[in-house]
Amino acid sequence: MKQNFLNLFVKKFINSIILFFMTATVFGQGNIHGIFSNHSDIGKVKYPGTVKYSDETSIYTISGSGTNMWFTDDEFHFVWKKMKGDFILRANMAFLNEGIDPHRKAGLIIRENLESNSPYADAVVHGDGLTSMQYRVTPGANTEQFTASVEGASVLQLERKGNIITVSVALKGKPLQQVGSYEFNFPEEAYIGLFVCAHNPDVIEAAEFSNVRLVVPAFEGFKPYQDYGHSRLEILEVETGLRKVIYSTEDPIEAPNWSRDGTYLIYNSKGLLFKIAANGGEPKQIPTDFAIRNNNDHGISFDGKKLAISHHAEDRPEGNNSTVYVLPIEGGTPKEMTSKSPSYWHGWSPDDQWLVYTGGRDGQYDIYKISINGGEEIRLTEADALDDGPEFSPDGKFIYFNSSRSGKMQIWRMNPDGSNQEQITKDEFNNWFAHPSPDGKQIIILSYPEDIKADDHPHYKHVMLRLLSPDGAEPVVKAYIYGGQGTINVPSWSPDSKKVAFVSYTFGKP
Repeated sequence: MKQNFLNLFVKKFINSIILFFMTATVFGQGNIHGIFSNHSDIGKVKYPGTVKYSDETSIYTISGSGTNMWFTDDEFHFVWKKMKGDFILRANMAFLNEGIDPHRKAGLIIRENLESNSPYADAVVHGDGLTSMQYRVTPGANTEQFTASVEGASVLQLERKGNIITVSVALKGKPLQQVGSYEFNFPEEAYIGLFVCAHNPDVIEAAEFSNVRLVVPAFEGFKPYQDYGHSRLEILEVETGLRKVIYSTEDPIEAPNWSRDGTYLIYNSKGLLFKIAANGGEPKQIPTDFAIRNNNDHGISFDGKKLAISHHAEDRPEGNNSTVYVLPIEGGTPKEMTSKSPSYWHGWSPDDQWLVYTGGRDGQYDIYKISINGGEEIRLTEADALDDGPEFSPDGKFIYFNSSRSGKMQIWRMNPDGSNQEQITKDEFNNWFAHPSPDGKQIIILSYPEDIKADDHPHYKHVMLRLLSPDGAEPVVKAYIYGGQGTINVPSWSPDSKKVAFVSYTFGKP
């Protein structure tokens, strides 16, 4: 009994120290930075909550008091904005200390209003690991919940589509799992955001929210390659999973490459190629002479001196005319490499003597290679399926590619002469574009959900960036993204194998 009292005293002492330092460095209630516009306490809390936002990391650190979020009324601290229509709100969440009450709560929420008895739905994690979707259908009604099959989720997603609210969660490194979905009568404009509840009126609890992304999904009936959303060029720190947006634009941008010296990125937009500093800034167009209809299949030679592109040549059949060219890295007049179309570049050999690409011949898409010095193309695959995305391993021993020959799009590899073709991934997802890291120890891939056709990699879908080892161990999720086509089609590792560049999308303002 005495020991339990001592433990509780120590916990409360630590909690008070944390509260002191947090309140000394955070904003009071009102406007804040980041994607949210305000924060406020909901209900009659004993201690006011706080929020700290880091411009450098885009991390929100939120503290909150409050008796509970349950039954007919709520008390908590809310970081919010008002938003109309459909959205996807996603974040990584972690409590910052051991905590006092095992039922403290933190998560993502949508509310009809700021009253304590408001209808709401949330994606929530409790201090004891319980993960659920909690909701109140009408003002003052009792809270109900769907319980997740996992405990202690670290990734939370709250999605609105019309009147349907859906909650999905994930453990670190795992795919998202749906917890629950329910039809509400929320107004078109509602309050959405992040929250913390101490579940104890005499206590302040704190949580950290990272990789917070608010997405407006594509509207019903949008036309691919005609209707475009806003683009966000992001950098993923592979070890920690922390992401940073370095450039946002209303223009469609796709397929970033990382320069061999690590100082800049190359991406394509509206048929042109642009260069931007690796830490952001204003992009500059790369002069490509006549090649002004480039798609997102481009990349830098291992020596850093040349750039391969895929330009839609006017002298080829319209709609089937992607042709591979090479030009100096600083720009210039491209030299044609493939005489047959369509041909979509995907990789250089480590000695820079070969190009590998996807070629469509007589309605069949296979992997080909061709010498940088010219000559006849060499066909490497002949499966009755779509083979795409070839890329050399940095030691030159393998060519990785993706193929739908097993029924799903999966990652394969083969010897540089096309022999010994073997399947690497064997799961329920459709996996595209295997990019080996420069040190050869890891491979980043783009994974679509199983309801997407195996031979399709469309825009504006829920996708994942997953990391696998060359020995084929189970992939680990590193980023949950609204993207797809254009996200990571081409090699995009930093030279030190620590970061990856990619593009995400939203139809709302970035």
